[in-house]
Formats: sequence, C-alpha cells, structure tokens
Amino acid sequence: MPGSLFAVSDLHVSYVENRRIVNELRPESDDDWLIVAGDVGELFGDIETTLRLLRQRYAAVIWAPGNHELWTHPNDPVKLRGEQRYAALVRMCRDNGVHTPEDEFPVWPGDSGPVTIAPLFQLYDYSWLAPGTTNKKESLDYAYGTGVVCTDETLLHPDPYPDRETWSAERVTESERRLAQLAPDARTVLVSHWPLVRQPTEVLWFPEFAQWCGTTRTADWHTRFRAEVAVYGHLHIPRTTHYDGVRFEEVSLGYPREWGKRDKPPIVPRRVFP
Repeated sequence: MPGSLFAVSDLHVSYVENRRIVNELRPESDDDWLIVAGDVGELFGDIETTLRLLRQRYAAVIWAPGNHELWTHPNDPVKLRGEQRYAALVRMCRDNGVHTPEDEFPVWPGDSGPVTIAPLFQLYDYSWLAPGTTNKKESLDYAYGTGVVCTDETLLHPDPYPDRETWSAERVTESERRLAQLAPDARTVLVSHWPLVRQPTEVLWFPEFAQWCGTTRTADWHTRFRAEVAVYGHLHIPRTTHYDGVRFEEVSLGYPREWGKRDKPPIVPRRVFP
C-alpha cells in the first residue's frame, strides 16, 4: 500500500514560530510524499536547509517556486537575480534529491491508479486586473494609490527578461508544452505557488493584490490537463474549494500574525491523497 501525499506552502521560515512548526513536521509513514508549493523563505541558505530537512524525512519532496524564493533579498549572500537565481535553486534541489519543475514529473502510486504530479512555475502577468481598471498601468496605479503593492516590485527581478510578464509568458509556454506531452489519459496533480484560476482571489481583503497572483492563460489547465487536484498557496487562505468539478487545495501556512489569530491551529501539512 502506498503512503499518503501531503502538501504545504508558504512556510516563511524567517519567522521563529514558523521554523518551530517546520521542525515538528513528520510523515505518518516511511512512504509519505510531500509537496512544497513555494515560499519556503527568502534567503537561499534557509530554503536549502528547510528542503534538505524535509527530504530527509519524506520519501519524496516535490517543490515549485514561489515569489519569495525568487527575491534577491538585501540580506541574502546569494545575489543572483531572475532566471539565474531560479536555475541555482533548481540545482540546489537536485543536489538534495528534491523534484523541481525542470525534472521529469514524478508519478504517485495512488490506491485508485497512478497520478502524475506536475510542479509548475508560471509566475503572473498582471492580467488579473484590479476592479474597475482596464489595463496594467491603470491597475498598478490603483494599487500604488491604495498602498497595496507586492514587494515583488522591488525584490523579484526578471533578468534577463525586460519585465515579469515576459518571464511569465515564457514560463507558461514551457509548462503548457510539458503538460501537453503527457499521455491523453494521464491523471494529474497540478502544483503551483500561484492559483491557476482567479476565483480564489475573490475573497481577498484587497482585491487589487490579485494582479500579483496569477494569469488568465492558465484558466483552463485544471480541466484541460485532467487534474484530480490543483495545489497552490500564495494567498495565505488555506481552504478546499471546487471549480469545474476539480478540487483546489490552498495549502499555505502563512505568517504567524495570520494563523495565530485563527480559532484552530494551522493544519500543516494538508492531506492531498487519499
């Protein structure tokens, strides 16, 4: 019998409270797998230490990057930017036995048949415009006017691309190409830091933040690529929803100031299968 498939995101291990939770993570069996859907931390060393620890405990770890991993933080000794930073993260994961979006997709031996786990890196392209705006400039101007601006604007560099939406376009094209190569009857778990559809952002307190949360180009991927489950993070609103009959799991831990206010302790990690 296979073990269980779990998922988590937004560990943000720069916070002592979150590191304590990570240090307590343990699989239920030696055969359990863990999906890590981005935002482990900001500093390269913290990301590596955490993923290495998790890989030592779980039979397999599958990672997809979040925006925080891609930051070039002023306190990080690793000063790589953009695509070079992502490539270095991929090399680090491979050195530690962690699956990445650049590797062959692992297949989960589920009770009801095999399921391909596809970690994706597609970024965002500002196409989820702020309410009442009609283009990227208006949407960004509105966000700056309200003061709700993602830190990516200063720390997530798109080098060598001219902007983040161009990098996103390249990533979406590459991810789409790889997904299209799967067998036509392959069942999938689609893993991305950013939600594939916009609906999860409808509950944001500040809807203008949605422009940093995804792209319209992935809106049909959960049906087109036969997802059993779509796993994501980024919003720090852990919950289960369904769109077009597909289960979506938001698996984030988030910041202590967020999860500390809730009535119940955070569920980390969240069970995906069975």
